[in-house]
Amino acid sequence: MNENSAQDNDYEDSQTGKLVTAFEVEDFISEEVEVEAESIEVDQFYPDEVVGNIPPFPHLFRHPIKAAFWMMRMTFGIFCLVIFLALIAAVPLVNFIALGYLLDVEGRVARTGKIRLAFPLLDIAPRMGTIVIGVTLWLIPLLLLAGAAADARLIEPGGPSDQTLHALTLLASILISIHLCLALARGGTFSCFIRPLKNAIWLIKQIRAGGYFDRAALNVSSFVASLKLGENFSLGLRGFLGAFIWLVIPSLMLAATSSPESNKGISVLITLLGGASLVIVLGWLPLLQAHFAAENRFSAMFELRAIRSKFKRTPIAWMLAIIVVFVLSLPLYLFKVAALPRDAVWGITLIFVATIYPTKLLLGWVYFRASSRTKNAWFGWRWLSRTIVLPLLAVYVFIVFFTQFIGVHGSGVLLEHHLFLLPVPF
Repeated sequence: MNENSAQDNDYEDSQTGKLVTAFEVEDFISEEVEVEAESIEVDQFYPDEVVGNIPPFPHLFRHPIKAAFWMMRMTFGIFCLVIFLALIAAVPLVNFIALGYLLDVEGRVARTGKIRLAFPLLDIAPRMGTIVIGVTLWLIPLLLLAGAAADARLIEPGGPSDQTLHALTLLASILISIHLCLALARGGTFSCFIRPLKNAIWLIKQIRAGGYFDRAALNVSSFVASLKLGENFSLGLRGFLGAFIWLVIPSLMLAATSSPESNKGISVLITLLGGASLVIVLGWLPLLQAHFAAENRFSAMFELRAIRSKFKRTPIAWMLAIIVVFVLSLPLYLFKVAALPRDAVWGITLIFVATIYPTKLLLGWVYFRASSRTKNAWFGWRWLSRTIVLPLLAVYVFIVFFTQFIGVHGSGVLLEHHLFLLPVPF
């Protein structure tokens, strides 16, 4: 009897052990499936070029010094990023790349809702800013020396001071050029620009090791590829064309009264119809462009039904976003009053980019908020938002109508919708 009970207990223990083992295996498999699903989700919403490039924020109370340096680095990086976008936005045709970056930012936030992903070049922007500062610091003495040599030639052409200063300028140009190239080859950090001897020693070691030029070419090509110039140019061009298709007819109708040969009565009627049409277009175009940036499809720019359904989910958020966006964009028309010198355009473009960048973040976040909800808001909120937005947009169009009389491009200013088209003052 005791032996049978002992055997039964052993059998039950063995079965229990099998069950425990089975549960452990099932738990392990389920955890692997969950981890795999999470990794797939991360790969889908967080592209490889942005995951892990920005270091995490240190604990403010445990590591206050590291947190302070982190904030300084991020602030410097954002500043350099805005300057970089302003520089490329001031160049014709290249400014489509700047528009592409802004739409890419809007699309990232619209897809993920993460503001920290709204700075695609933030990992390399501080290095680019350091390179600009380092190169500038070395070019300043060279420019001063070249100016002194030019003055010496004016005062005493062919004299000893003229020949000496020009020889020094040539020698300094060669040495500084070599030093800057080596500093860039070593990575472009600030220490590379202040240690020329170490740069020369590093180059000798690299040449002795062999394969340096192949590695340098690979690093340069990977850096250029990380900028995604072609992709952002395509995104900016398609975003420009889509917005221009929506804006061109109402804008031309709004400018009908500026034609001196047109019939005044008919031109006023066309202007009123154009203004009313532009009010409607401006009410939906910010959402349509956010939809295009999120989907990265040209046809998404014309999917008005999808945008209307998203508007019904968060009408108050859309209303506040549209108000903020157009209030920020309206003062930028003042910079179109006078034509600026070509070398001063980038400074005004910096203001345009710094103003438009936050609007893209806001519109992308509101789009994500609308996409993450499934139920429509109360119809009273929807009608309230429409009732408030439409009169405000009418006032905006009324003010924009008079910019053609103060703008340097005349009625062409009505076609320069910098909020949706190129972020430039021309």
